[in-house]
Amino acid sequence: MTAIRIAIIGYGKIAEDQHVPSILGNERFELVATSSRSGQGVARTFTDWRELIRNVDGLQAVAITTPPGPRYEIARESILAGLDCLLEKPPAAGLAEIHDLACLAEAKQVTLFATWHAQHHSTVDNAAKALAGKRIAKMEIHWHEDVYKWHPGQQWIWEPGGFGVFDPGINAFSIATKIFPGGLFVKSAELEVPANAQTPIAAEVIFSSPEADGSLRASLDWRRSEGEEWTITIETTDGTSVRLEAGGERLILNGERSSDSGIGEYPDIYRTFADLIDERRSLVDVAPLRLVADCLLLARTTSVEPVHS
Repeated sequence: MTAIRIAIIGYGKIAEDQHVPSILGNERFELVATSSRSGQGVARTFTDWRELIRNVDGLQAVAITTPPGPRYEIARESILAGLDCLLEKPPAAGLAEIHDLACLAEAKQVTLFATWHAQHHSTVDNAAKALAGKRIAKMEIHWHEDVYKWHPGQQWIWEPGGFGVFDPGINAFSIATKIFPGGLFVKSAELEVPANAQTPIAAEVIFSSPEADGSLRASLDWRRSEGEEWTITIETTDGTSVRLEAGGERLILNGERSSDSGIGEYPDIYRTFADLIDERRSLVDVAPLRLVADCLLLARTTSVEPVHS
């Protein structure tokens, strides 16, 4: 089978650390080009993504790993060029943009894959199976990390469309929407926004659900320099206990601990992308992005101390 000729548009840390090795490790793909404003990358490099799309012979697919702001324009032009598209999370800056891209991909009969890397764990699948059909008594999400450790010098996260603490928090939402047995809705949100930023550094969210009888909460905080934590704990009314740790890599189900037995988040993303291309299907899950949008729509905001670069 001929390898799918793919390029990466937006060559930063996530592309270098995750996308490149995952593509090189998958025989279904051939990495033929990358683009970044700085000109950094591997294979054939470009500083203008438009030139990449126009000038790489036989290009079949692109992985778009830029910040969310410019993704719509890049994805739209790629789809119009007949290219299958993989979108890093979050898939776009807004719900209307990703809806339009999904409609365009369907019309052009190309694959559009909105990825959520935190969903690609066998432990997350097992948690979903354990919770299927059950009523929820309680859910607690804690996503606490150090922004200066994980996003050093990245000012775009504090600008409109940069998501702030929801950039990592949407990973928690992507797991929650996959494993929760029914609808999950934002009831209220309290956001803390630095005085010199446009996006929150912390959020406390209360959810509601027809399938729940008790408290459903999420605590997101980017100010945790010690004791970082990425956990989701769910208890059901029949006594089932599910706890996902390390961003979904570990599962404690009724006291029994297990670890992810899959091939890894990003390798599994590219396995899925190849399957979608073969089947001429798209996969565009907007549930995590919808929760973030509802948090911003329903939020009360408080100004807190400025962030430093």
